[in-house]
Amino acid sequence: GIAVLERTVTALRGAGTLVLADAKRGDIGSTMDAYARTWLTDASPLGSDAVTVSPYLGFGALEPALRLAVDGRGVFVLAATSNPEGAQVQQARTADGRSVAQVMVDEAAARNAGADTLGSVGVVVGATLTRAPDLSALHGPILMPGVGAQGGTAEDVRRLAGERLDAVVPNVSREVLRAGPTAAALRDAVSRTVDSFAFLRA
Repeated sequence: GIAVLERTVTALRGAGTLVLADAKRGDIGSTMDAYARTWLTDASPLGSDAVTVSPYLGFGALEPALRLAVDGRGVFVLAATSNPEGAQVQQARTADGRSVAQVMVDEAAARNAGADTLGSVGVVVGATLTRAPDLSALHGPILMPGVGAQGGTAEDVRRLAGERLDAVVPNVSREVLRAGPTAAALRDAVSRTVDSFAFLRA
């Protein structure tokens, strides 16, 4: 499986396609450093343009990935994910009254402060949520999974993103893949998905 993924990443990057690896990596010390070098450097066959990371060993533990992302790559920090089980941790309140999800968004915003364009630290916010964390100060991209197979819609993306719609990257993988297995059916599913998000190009 890993060998196939390596070949896929190599082929995509060779074709000039941006690769976002949904690896959800998170650890401490030298282990996190190894994860960061695996997913965010050209020396690795899994080297991607961006990777999802888990901050639940502490946002500061992500430092190796955050450091590499500054050099033309990116990380998406899990903040408020599309699975309902995530709320148990992500909606818990910290001592200052913020949700854990909001703390993650705020930490990402602090990392992006001063960037001329969108910063290199994005967040993951599920399209299945009733309400999103406050994204107004993020100044970074927003990965929104959960459209389609998990029940989220393009209109949910529009509603949750609010004024940050220009920074949204919807993720619609399962909805497209279940239209297969033929290439024609997959192309049709991609076209329908692109049409449903036409408002992102407005």
